[in-house]
Amino acid sequence: MPACVTYFQLHQPYRLRRFSSFDAGSQYFDSDRNAAILERVASKCYRPATELLLRLVRRYRGEFRVSLSISGVLIEQLQAHAPDVLEMIRELARSGCCELLAETYYHSLASLYSTREFAEQVEMHCACMERQFGATPRTFRNTELVYSDAIAQAVARMRDGAGRFRFDAILAEGVDRVLGGRSADQVFASGAANLKVLARNYRLSDDIAFRFSNRAWEEWPLSATKFASWVAESPGPVVGLFMDLETFGEHQWEESGIFDFLADLPERLLSRGIGLLTPAEAAARVPAREAFSSPRPISWADNERDLTAWAGNAMQQAALADLYDLEPLVRAAAGQEGAGGEGLIRDWRRLTTSDHFYYMCTKYFADGDVHKYFNPYESPYDAYINFGNVLDGVRARASASVGVDAVQAVHAPTPSRVE
Repeated sequence: MPACVTYFQLHQPYRLRRFSSFDAGSQYFDSDRNAAILERVASKCYRPATELLLRLVRRYRGEFRVSLSISGVLIEQLQAHAPDVLEMIRELARSGCCELLAETYYHSLASLYSTREFAEQVEMHCACMERQFGATPRTFRNTELVYSDAIAQAVARMRDGAGRFRFDAILAEGVDRVLGGRSADQVFASGAANLKVLARNYRLSDDIAFRFSNRAWEEWPLSATKFASWVAESPGPVVGLFMDLETFGEHQWEESGIFDFLADLPERLLSRGIGLLTPAEAAARVPAREAFSSPRPISWADNERDLTAWAGNAMQQAALADLYDLEPLVRAAAGQEGAGGEGLIRDWRRLTTSDHFYYMCTKYFADGDVHKYFNPYESPYDAYINFGNVLDGVRARASASVGVDAVQAVHAPTPSRVE
């Protein structure tokens, strides 16, 4: 029988307030909206879902295993508005049954645009995991499961303060064109680095994350017994069930029965002899027999499973280029300002969060799909204009700190891009 590796993502961005080219100051983020959304998601999802995970850990006494990846920007907001959720996650971490994964602190696409910023954000996130939860991550999960051979190589080279390699495994989407007819349900060797790769079974994962409450779906209603039978049919040793924790209570409302499904699932899996493992456990126990290689970046987004959700149109591409081209100037200004520069680079890094570019996506926008989820804008074009106004504000602050001559000097180099 296969084993299940279950991973849940927790993330909320700092959404921008309406900012015009005439606005002064550095109040870029909509504190009231962000607090209200955080409280809503905490009430509907984070509290009940985390409480349920704790109950399952206690009930199954070590047999129930789960993993979480929590963005640094969400941790900051939980500290401010829902510290009780952080305490429940700490209890999960202390149980020994929950693996906490590493990612980019700001849930960014830095892995595609700046090798330096990517490494620093991962280091920041690992330090946060140690500080908040006493955890030392051994598995890496990139923002939106963005993966390529070059990214895997960069992750494999990362070391901790003692000089040891940080990571043993990395997560990826089980993209059909990469698998080439092979099953995703196994542990792979990275085709470009000394890492194990765990792939997401997107069909089974999306049955829960997207189709669970769809009454037009031929498999509705989905019971835990039925789902466990599908997992048991897997041809491979490991089934990766990767999804947002917001699936439970936010994407799929409590009234749909989603919490009852999650509560019943471990029993249905275990009764069939299907074990539950964390990613690190699967990577350590299951040998890698085949290579997973993707020269071009892939992700878990949309049907294309590529980068077009964030960089598929001219607006997104221009915004991303402008953002990362500003990195040398921001770093120069932050260094010149000393401790006062921390606010500048923090604001710039909050702009690297992938959600800002997701809001500019024009794919399927008229259909009211997932691209509108908690989207503060009426259109992708509004998102682009507002983001540009905020970025101009950051640029002006940085320019004022270093002066015109320095601006010209630091604009000469550009951040190194990961192809």
